[in-house]
Amino acid sequence: MDLSYGSEYGVFRQQVRDFIEANRDQAPAAGARGPAGLAWQKLLIDNGYHSRTVPKAYGGYGAAPDILASRIIAEEFSAAQLSTGLGGQGISMLTPMLLEMGSEAQKLQFIQPTILGEMVWCQGYSEPGAGSDLASLTTKAELDGDEWVINGQKIWTSTAQSADWIFCLVRTEPQAPKHQGISFLLFRMDTPGIEVRPLVDMTGDANFNEVFFTDVRVPKHQIVGERGQGWQVANAILGHERGSLAPPDAAENRLKGIIKLMETETLDGQRIMDNPIFRDRLMKLQGASLAMRFNDMRLLSARINPGQDARLAGLIVKLQGTELRHEIEGFAIDVMGEIGLAYEDNPYLRGNGSWQYQYMYYLGLIIGGGTSQIQKNIIGERGLDLPREPKVTAN
Repeated sequence: MDLSYGSEYGVFRQQVRDFIEANRDQAPAAGARGPAGLAWQKLLIDNGYHSRTVPKAYGGYGAAPDILASRIIAEEFSAAQLSTGLGGQGISMLTPMLLEMGSEAQKLQFIQPTILGEMVWCQGYSEPGAGSDLASLTTKAELDGDEWVINGQKIWTSTAQSADWIFCLVRTEPQAPKHQGISFLLFRMDTPGIEVRPLVDMTGDANFNEVFFTDVRVPKHQIVGERGQGWQVANAILGHERGSLAPPDAAENRLKGIIKLMETETLDGQRIMDNPIFRDRLMKLQGASLAMRFNDMRLLSARINPGQDARLAGLIVKLQGTELRHEIEGFAIDVMGEIGLAYEDNPYLRGNGSWQYQYMYYLGLIIGGGTSQIQKNIIGERGLDLPREPKVTAN
């Protein structure tokens, strides 16, 4: 099996390395949205290292699709432990969906400010009674002249407290079967009638929110697709979401950080790296990380070579990726011993507390975006063709 990219990509890889070497001093911390983060984002787009295939008309670089080039970019930025720019729901999920299903006016209005980080989005999907069974949502939108009037509630809404806009699933056809009565609306978060209540999670931050809608009025044209087609739009987005929650490059980066920890932290005067038990645990995680990387290569190969069946390879990404990240962060805490229990303003923190924070954050992501139990059902039913889970009959 030849896993190399071929000699023709050698020049491109060197170009990426040259850019990194020349500009690494401008790179902010990963995900930073301040002036430095926005400037870095623009620099990446201008050079084709972010939003590479988004057409120039919508603010992107405008390159022809080249999966291997995109993969090389990811590999080199990961090796340099350099920020690959902004992500989030607007960039990683909404933008590719708009390119596929949005109107021309929507593409022109939303894509450029979104990929530049100037327009922040949140996702209005889950509800208190519609989490794993999202199609049971009850937030309703009724047409009143040229406006939708929205009433209902969403929950677990990431970044709602800081978002400019929301893409939201609402029920517009109450008499239709549940998957067919949903529409997909876009509207501003400062629209009258919206109330956001932060939910503090185990990290100590409000990474999620409750959002309440009371007679929120939204222009009729701010719908993606046709009325009642929201489920198809939502499924297109969910595919992008589940693939972006725990990419293999990020796992490899964290393992590199653990290796540094193991070379500096000690136990009874001995480096942790010289302890065979910890070294064995590291190798197991490295093996799992490599397996995820090669699974990602399988998906790339299937995209390049139509006709290959990579359905099962795609289904395992969210389940394996989030659980692996949680294990990696937990292993780092074990490496640090009692210092691994430090948090917030403790003077003995390592890595500014990112290991502890990410450990708790990824426990949440094992649930978010479809729980591991739901993912296993999907893998079994759609990937392995096992019998569908029995439905419980209501009394």
